Amino acid sequence: MMLGKLLAAGLACSAAAFAPSSSSAGVVARSALSSTVADEATSSASPTGAAAGDRDILVRAARGEVTERTPVWLMRQAGRYMAAFRQYSDKYPFRERSETPGMAIELSLQCHRAYGMDGIIMFSDILTPLPTLGIEFDVVKGIGPVISTEVRTEADVAALNDAADVNFDETLPFIRDILGTLSKEAEEANTSLIGFVGAPFTLAAYTIEGKSSKHCLSTKKMMMADEDGSSKAMSYFLDKLATMIGNYGCHQIECGAQVIQVFESWAHQLSPAQFEQFAKPAAQKAIAIMKEKHPDVPVIYFANGGSSYLELQRDMGADMIAVDWSIDMAEARKILGPDVPISGNVDPTILFGTKEQIERAVRECIDKAGGPGNRHLLNLGHGVMQGTPEAAVGWLVDECRRYKGSGNDA
Repeated sequence: MMLGKLLAAGLACSAAAFAPSSSSAGVVARSALSSTVADEATSSASPTGAAAGDRDILVRAARGEVTERTPVWLMRQAGRYMAAFRQYSDKYPFRERSETPGMAIELSLQCHRAYGMDGIIMFSDILTPLPTLGIEFDVVKGIGPVISTEVRTEADVAALNDAADVNFDETLPFIRDILGTLSKEAEEANTSLIGFVGAPFTLAAYTIEGKSSKHCLSTKKMMMADEDGSSKAMSYFLDKLATMIGNYGCHQIECGAQVIQVFESWAHQLSPAQFEQFAKPAAQKAIAIMKEKHPDVPVIYFANGGSSYLELQRDMGADMIAVDWSIDMAEARKILGPDVPISGNVDPTILFGTKEQIERAVRECIDKAGGPGNRHLLNLGHGVMQGTPEAAVGWLVDECRRYKGSGNDA
């Protein structure tokens, strides 16, 4: 595959160029690691059993079409549960991995080579586009994202870059390189390419709090000030983020992404009323920008922790709604209605169970969603957890691809 050539010839060079140049020994170590991982990747056996319709089955399901089986991919499928992934994550900082094309491409592909999900998702982060607005961040090992740019007032929002004028090829040049190569790899592997963005409220809250937050208090104070009219900073910030995120999603599509998932990762911080007043309109605007420019590309909306107000998500403007693990899939189907395509929602902790428990959870989720291929995309109700046994991921994927329904099960 072209990635083997890319890694063997260019990954060490790109990593060395990204990294500080003070240590030649570091460059040698990076070259050795790149060669080792590339050799292992090339020698790995590809999953078998691919069918002609596999190339776009995930895309068709996300659009709401009935498919020949239920397709599957997993949030955080490219993650630290894989030993091959840890060869990178234990050695290189997150932004170096996600912004160096050779590394990001390899990390995106490892899980698909191992398990044969129905989609490859770009290894990146929801915070990646924030610097386009002048918001600086880093991802600190053991802490997570840390954002140094303060946004609390209307003046702070006004001082940010104009969202409508962002040139993503200039500000995030690695995205086109990563998605362009992954698009070719996905075609060669007979699968789909997934892009993703963070929803406006989630990016706003991350920025306002400066890091992960238990209570999201500063953000909620800004929402209350917005509501009583003393400061419209929150509304202005959400609107600016919605424009940037919508355009960023379009950029990913133009670089090769066939599906976009919108992550409202901090939905659990919102009451139904707060969601309806602040998060929902901003997400709807971002989605509308993508759908207006690329109407045939499906958009999936996932509000993590938002199952308590699932009924408010029917009209997001997305093609499919993803649900977390805290709601029964049959109940989620009932709330959304039979015409809303749905994604989810196996509890990620089930992957620490037995093979039989995992396979049963897959079948139950598919059946509760209406049976195999019934406008359902199987996923976890959250990301694959660190420490998940690698074999367990394979059992889940294999069972989903095999299962034909309770009446036809072998």
